[in-house]
Amino acid sequence: MASEHIYKQYDADLQSIRAKVLEMGTIVEEQLSEAVQSLVDADTKLAEKVIRRDEEVNDLEIDIDEDCSLLIGKRSPVAADLRNVLMMIKIIGDLERIGDESTKIANATIRIIENDIMSKPQFKNINSMLSSVQLMLRQALNSFARLDTTETIEVLEKDKEVDEEYRSHMRQLLTYMLEDPRTISMSLELMFVTKSLERIGDHAKNITQSVIYTVKGTDVRHSSIKEIKAELKH
Repeated sequence: MASEHIYKQYDADLQSIRAKVLEMGTIVEEQLSEAVQSLVDADTKLAEKVIRRDEEVNDLEIDIDEDCSLLIGKRSPVAADLRNVLMMIKIIGDLERIGDESTKIANATIRIIENDIMSKPQFKNINSMLSSVQLMLRQALNSFARLDTTETIEVLEKDKEVDEEYRSHMRQLLTYMLEDPRTISMSLELMFVTKSLERIGDHAKNITQSVIYTVKGTDVRHSSIKEIKAELKH
């Protein structure tokens, strides 16, 4: 009976931490969405809101990290239970970094607006990348919420596409600058934005890899997509 009570308490503690991670995920997803929207609409106030929320994300990361450390110290989880806790510690690190990158996008937006250097032709070329990264984060968070690997392969494949888009946009922005020096300021800012988007994609990929580790018990960080597909079939 005592062991059953301990397990129930452990499960309650674990679910409480999961709820906080999901809350952090929701905030970070909103941050990214608002950072993108602030850039699209050239909205300084929305960009400033994104920057303010970064502190909220940082506080949550510290809070959840402490909860996980206490849970490990108090309950000494093993096997799948320990993997679950370690996954959440890793995921909040990735979420915090996504929040940081969204804040960088918001700061770039403010600089673009303040310097009046918005150039629609340059900007429209990264629209596809914006959409891809937002979808990746949504699918990664869905995978965590459900502890389901169904969408993980799609995220990993999308990451390859985002990496290729990143390289393509960088080449394009360099071409703009070489052909017309007046575009240099805007191009440099968009390079910062594009790099942040690429990093957000990487962190979304990391989240899905953490979910696979928890569900399957296999570390797939250095596995090919073909190998991961085979692992998920088992």
